[in-house]
Amino acid sequence: MRIAVVSAPAVKKEPSDYVRSVVKGMQAMGHHVDIVDVWTEDGVRLPGYDYIAVTAEPLSFFSGKIAPIISKALAAGSSLAGKKSSAFIKKSGLFSNRAMANLMKAMEKEGMVINWSDFILNTSHAEALGKKIGA
Repeated sequence: MRIAVVSAPAVKKEPSDYVRSVVKGMQAMGHHVDIVDVWTEDGVRLPGYDYIAVTAEPLSFFSGKIAPIISKALAAGSSLAGKKSSAFIKKSGLFSNRAMANLMKAMEKEGMVINWSDFILNTSHAEALGKKIGA
């Protein structure tokens, strides 16, 4: 299966260890996986994938907000309606649940079908989550 892992950290930086661990888990299951960084790429390639996993983190320890660029990248993808997807939030801070709700709202606004959501606790947990995609 062709999977896009949308890396959406709170600030512009390289994809983090937890994103690479999710990708490693998916590749271990035989999937072709590409990382799409919302800070450097738009989402125009997203409709070409079978599955989209969005990984994000809250803007701060005391915030349930996610980076606004996530919504812009998903909107640029157009025709994402009906696309199977998952939402992952790096567990950090007091309002991680609110951040998950905001991420899912942004994805559902574009018509994506979220069939799984979870919090990423650490890199080994992230790899285990990646192995469950498409299983």
